[in-house]
Amino acid sequence: MYFSLSLIAFVIDKIFGEFNFIKHPVILMGDFIKFFENKFYKNSLFRGVLLNFSLLFVVWFVVFVIEIFIDNVYILGFIASTGIASNMLYKSVKDILIHPQNIRFLVSRDTKELNSSDINKAAIETYSENLSDGVIAPFFYLVCFGLHGLFLYKAINTLDSMVGYKNKKYEKFGKFSAKLDDIANFIPSRITAVIIALLFFSKSAFLNFYKFGKKHESLNAGHPISAMAICIGVKLGGPTSYFGVKKNKPYFGYGKDVINKEDLKKALSMHVKMEIFIILILLIGVFL
Repeated sequence: MYFSLSLIAFVIDKIFGEFNFIKHPVILMGDFIKFFENKFYKNSLFRGVLLNFSLLFVVWFVVFVIEIFIDNVYILGFIASTGIASNMLYKSVKDILIHPQNIRFLVSRDTKELNSSDINKAAIETYSENLSDGVIAPFFYLVCFGLHGLFLYKAINTLDSMVGYKNKKYEKFGKFSAKLDDIANFIPSRITAVIIALLFFSKSAFLNFYKFGKKHESLNAGHPISAMAICIGVKLGGPTSYFGVKKNKPYFGYGKDVINKEDLKKALSMHVKMEIFIILILLIGVFL
């Protein structure tokens, strides 16, 4: 278990956030995916599998080389902090309270016709879902498998975000990426939902998040979204437009339909409690 490494990574992310003087590992992974797609794209399952194994091998090898030459836990913690998005996620979603138009940078849905309630809903949904993808899942894999676990997870997550769409271009090419991401996020997404319920002291969320979450077309995304919806008393999901096409998504939660800034603030209010919870778990792991 890599509790010390994870604790150092958390503290560095908390204090410094993103480092602008280096190219983020996720951007480098994205560059590799674009390169592969430009050179070898074919809408076939085999090419998609080849893309996945190529990137995962490159990431594994780079981390392998890093760990050969660096054995200082603080330097490794600095490197690991680039795979944690807790600070950036909170600040990005909080910014929507002041600059609601910036929601277009955080979500893939169409944003031009969104009213204030829709914007707040989108912000809460992306915050809830990315608590799993950007915070809990990276820590889960970092604690269990070290740097290799963390960055292989980030590679899988980046692949899904770039080619894992169910459209004509990526129907086959991105299918393996989407399935691999489903597997990687299966446990973390459910852990995230439970943590949200615990931090809001919501028995209802704990007992009912799965009932709503399983309705989501994603195997995992609906669970933290549903837990958050129940905890703050709103109804998330519903008809949503993506790339000009309206999707009749199910509703998550059983609260009110009109969502205001106070509801978004309530969702964000768990940030400090989440940080304290993570620190306590990591400290317990270090001392035990």
